[in-house]
Amino acid sequence: MATATAEGSRTPAKARGMTREERKVIIASSAGTVFEWYDFYLAGSLAANIAATFVPGTNDTAKFIFVLFGFAAGFAVRPFGALFFGRLGDLIGRKYTFLVTMTIMGLATFVVGLLPSYASIGYAAPVLFIVCRLLQGLALGGEYGGAATYVAEHAPHGKRGLYTSWIQTTATVGLFLSLVVILTLRLSMTPEDFAAWGWRIPFLLSIILLAFSIWIRLSLNESPAFQKMKEEGSQSKAPLTEAFGRWENAKVALIALLGGTAGQAVVWYTGQFYALFFLTQTMKVDGTTANLLIAASLLLGTPFFIFFGWLSDKIGRKPILLAGCLIAALTYFPLFGMIAKTANPALIAATENVKIEVAADPATCGNLFDPVGVRTFTAPCDTVRRTLATNSMHYDLVDAAAGTPLAVKVNGTAATIDDKYASLIAAAQAAGYPKAGDASIVKQPSIGGVLSDSRTLTLIGLLFILVLYVTMVYGPIAALLVELFPTRIRYTGMSLPYHIGNGWFGGFLPPTVFAIVASTGNIFSGLWYPIVVAVMTLIIGLLFLPETKDRQIDHWH
Repeated sequence: MATATAEGSRTPAKARGMTREERKVIIASSAGTVFEWYDFYLAGSLAANIAATFVPGTNDTAKFIFVLFGFAAGFAVRPFGALFFGRLGDLIGRKYTFLVTMTIMGLATFVVGLLPSYASIGYAAPVLFIVCRLLQGLALGGEYGGAATYVAEHAPHGKRGLYTSWIQTTATVGLFLSLVVILTLRLSMTPEDFAAWGWRIPFLLSIILLAFSIWIRLSLNESPAFQKMKEEGSQSKAPLTEAFGRWENAKVALIALLGGTAGQAVVWYTGQFYALFFLTQTMKVDGTTANLLIAASLLLGTPFFIFFGWLSDKIGRKPILLAGCLIAALTYFPLFGMIAKTANPALIAATENVKIEVAADPATCGNLFDPVGVRTFTAPCDTVRRTLATNSMHYDLVDAAAGTPLAVKVNGTAATIDDKYASLIAAAQAAGYPKAGDASIVKQPSIGGVLSDSRTLTLIGLLFILVLYVTMVYGPIAALLVELFPTRIRYTGMSLPYHIGNGWFGGFLPPTVFAIVASTGNIFSGLWYPIVVAVMTLIIGLLFLPETKDRQIDHWH
């Protein structure tokens, strides 16, 4: 048995051109994976409509918690999908495994479009929605590794970065496609109709995409590397044990996670997901405007996945990935500062001019970390901090004497503390914080308006820079992961570090950032999370991550 590290010195084969079969492989694999990401992102893009349909009452906090939990559930189970389907992929083949994952994803998404509301079937509605999200997460955990492995094993030596970079575009294209479909529907029907039934259409359309994706993938053959291994009878009989139960291979997976995918994940989620969250939740930009801005930046940035994949074939995977982590860590604070000042200047002015002081007994202030949105906060110190953070208001936490009741001052004047802190929020707004819908907040809810307004064009430029970082770290990662592991355990070996990195380090980024913001009272402090993880990956990657671009993987068993 050849270990993951022992085969790194294989003599490279001569590079050759792309064949018709390889082109079909890339198109079919990419099309199917775009469809899966489209399905997965719909729940995030339509979070408000889903919460309104499946969560009872008018409690916005409960609805927000449900949205976080539903989104987190899909990310939490991705590594388990990677283990289950990765094992199948190494035992029975790449092609049939990602046909199964795609079918599960498509059916689960279609069902969401049909689910009755809470008003119709009670608590069964949110439970069934969470079940669908869990199935989607499991399926996605098996899809990516299969598609990336399948394409890489068809690619000629010297072009694996270029070929697999098409798979890397699919997450962004899937998000872009979901935003375009949603925006088209929003702009073509009344808000009331969209809220009542129009939001279901993107989910129902997935059945058409599923049928197309299955049809195109059924025409593919098994990857040549797996087929040759199967003919030789050199398949692994226990991929999980071999990949993670033997230190020589488990060590490679650990390096791939901490020195590669963890940093890649936080840069990716900061540039695409957190940027949208920051615009809508922190800067209070309306959803349509924010989606148009993100969609425009994604459209501009997506070709750079291909560029950096191609470049990684020339200069290596490692320098591009680690450079992306470094540049992102150095520039996140100024970039998000410029985004904030452009999107909502009145809010930023208020954070500088309005002083909110929260005085509380330190013993009554708890940890606000809530990655899956299931904790209930009752202590006044915790609830007031979360309320201020939700309203994007800076505050200073001051230690009070033991047993002292909570007290809040706005510019030195004591604020009235009521059940939902409405008086406190009103006092902060009277002192200078803008209200929802303030005229100073950027708003251009049409394509023409976005493209003709200097503020929105500035925001698109800043968001494009964030997406460019995403393309740097994500473009080469598939080729790197494929080249780190031998054929017999490749699907399993690469899938787990990828999905722990992206499912956990990346997927839990929004709630982690929110917890940091709520705990510190500074709307920018949450950026320390992606910065610290990116720097960790930079250091571990520099020290331990091998360069893999010249490895020969065709007959590496």
